Amino acid sequence: MHFDEALKLFTRHLESERARSRETTRAYLADINGFRHFLESTGRPTELETVDRIDSFHVRAFLADRFGKISKVSVGRKLAALRTFFRFLVRENVMSVNPAAAIRAPKQEKRLPKVFSVDEMDRFFSRNTEMGKRDTAIFELLYSSGLRVGELTSLNTPDLDLENGWARVLGKGAKERYVPVGSRAVEALKAYLPVRAMLEAKTPTVGARGPLFLNSRGGPLSSRSVRRILKTCLDGAGLARDASPHAFRHSFATHMLQGGADLRSIQELLGHSGLSTTQRYTRVDLGKLMEVYDKAHPRSGAASDSNNEAQDTKRRNSEKT
Repeated sequence: MHFDEALKLFTRHLESERARSRETTRAYLADINGFRHFLESTGRPTELETVDRIDSFHVRAFLADRFGKISKVSVGRKLAALRTFFRFLVRENVMSVNPAAAIRAPKQEKRLPKVFSVDEMDRFFSRNTEMGKRDTAIFELLYSSGLRVGELTSLNTPDLDLENGWARVLGKGAKERYVPVGSRAVEALKAYLPVRAMLEAKTPTVGARGPLFLNSRGGPLSSRSVRRILKTCLDGAGLARDASPHAFRHSFATHMLQGGADLRSIQELLGHSGLSTTQRYTRVDLGKLMEVYDKAHPRSGAASDSNNEAQDTKRRNSEKT
């Protein structure tokens, strides 16, 4: 089978799977097409004509060509996409062996996610007062509920319960969860809904129960558009322009943790299947940790001084009596 035919077969498979988000499907196809272009550019027409001729050497050469040009995370993602693609082809008896199965992903750097401070989040909203009602609702909801950008763009209007402050979210693996929507986000969404009604009129097929966030033509708003809008707003607030919408999710989790929420609750709100993922996505300010340590540990120094002072006061009081 020709590579292009195999890719069309895999594309139909991805599109028929409800468990995969549009973002995941788009990323998989982009990475697999990148591999196809690599084979084409390195003069391997035979492998494209007969996909079963592809072996681990071709996959390793592709990843080696990308190594150093992109992050290790991106290399690992490309390998994961190829593994899934070839595993599907083996299952469909198009290939006899998965050439990517035995290749190890590069060891990932443990980088802390970009997180905005509470002051920075306040600055983002206060300095973007000219931001439209739709965009205000988008970012208020991202920060209020810790949504992934793909989850946000997949929301339909019936998924909202603004009277009770809840939203129904379909996360990774088609897992459904309910998340609270804060009062400011509720206020912003109520202000946006009349705007949505006007946008909806431009594309009647969308309907009142269709996608919550629409573009200027009345069609569904894409994740890419949210990223583009964010860059403009970050510039207006004087914040780091390299931040993505995911920074709102990280900020949500971090600020919840700093405010006293436990990791298990944050795990449920974020829709993580394992607690280890939540621990990686959240962080506590080191200064706050040191403050807690100094107050709590009996031999931290500050706690010892406080205890000694208390003992001296107690002794002086006893001497007076």
